[in-house]
Amino acid sequence: MPKVGMEPIRRQQLIEATIATISEHGIAETTVQRISKVAGVSAGIIHHYFGGKNELLEATMRTLLRELHTLVGAAMARETQPRARIEAIVDGNFSDRQFEPGVITAWLSFWAQVPHVPELARLQRVNARRLQSNLLFSLRQLLPAARAEAAAAGLAALIDGLWLRAALSGQHDVTRARATVRDYLSHLLDSRQET
Repeated sequence: MPKVGMEPIRRQQLIEATIATISEHGIAETTVQRISKVAGVSAGIIHHYFGGKNELLEATMRTLLRELHTLVGAAMARETQPRARIEAIVDGNFSDRQFEPGVITAWLSFWAQVPHVPELARLQRVNARRLQSNLLFSLRQLLPAARAEAAAAGLAALIDGLWLRAALSGQHDVTRARATVRDYLSHLLDSRQET
C-alpha cells in the first residue's frame, strides 16, 4: 500500500519524467514505457495515476501552465504600479524555468499538438486569454480603452514571438528579450503623449 501523501510526489515525478522524455525523444517518440523508465517506475504506475499517455501529457501541460501562472501572479502581486505589473508579466514569461531545455521542448511539442488535440487547444486558449487579461488590466490604467486593447494584443504577440524565437534559436538571451518588450512598452506609453 502506498504511503499517505505519496500521490502528489509521484505525480510530479512522472510529470518531470515526461518533460525529460519529450526533451530527449520528442513528443511522437515519447511512450509510457520511456517515461516510466526515466521515472524509475513501472508503466502501470502511469496508468494508475493518469490513465495513459494522453492524460499524462495534458497533466504536464497543465503543470507548466500552473507554474507560469504562479510565477507571474506572485511577481505581479509584489507590484502596485501598472507599468511595474506589466514588467512582472514580462519577467515571468522570460524566467529561467521557462528556458530550461526540457521545458522549452515540452512547450514547443505541446504547441505543435494544439491543432490536433482539443484539450491542449483549450489549455492554450486559457493561457492566451490570461496573458491578454493580465496585460489589459494594467494597460487600461495607462492608456485609453481602445489603445489599451491594441497594446495588450501587441505585447502578448511580442512576448510569445520573442519566446518562440529564443526557444527555436537556442540563444536564450532573456535579458535581451525583456529589454525588447520593455522598449516596446515605453514606445506605447510615450506615444500617448503625442495623441
